[in-house]
Amino acid sequence: MTIVITRNLPGRFDGFLKSCMHEIAPGVYVIPIMNKGVRERLWEVLLSWAQEVPEDGGLILFWSSKKAPAGLAFRVLGWPKKELKEHEGFWLTYGKITKAHDSEELIKLLKDKDLKDEESNTEPTTQSF
Repeated sequence: MTIVITRNLPGRFDGFLKSCMHEIAPGVYVIPIMNKGVRERLWEVLLSWAQEVPEDGGLILFWSSKKAPAGLAFRVLGWPKKELKEHEGFWLTYGKITKAHDSEELIKLLKDKDLKDEESNTEPTTQSF
């Protein structure tokens, strides 16, 4: 099985992928059988258009591989901006904290959540006269 997931790409990518794969959802292309030679040629074409990929766009190509961790190999062009690392036979993803989500902001969000949790867990006090 070969899968391509795209995001914010020019129309030529969409047209090319539709010519050799099935589009099962917007930006998601699959084909049950694609030999290595065809997959490599597909990748060469996509790479030749790399300069047209916008900053927030890109694609990821997945395929079954007995040699890859968890039996899944991949190549990335542009987005996603996450690192994929192999760990004990699995692919793990993580992203770095950006200015938009710096550690101070995350700490504040956690504190705010804790305060809300405390407020919702306190039982109303009753006064008797």
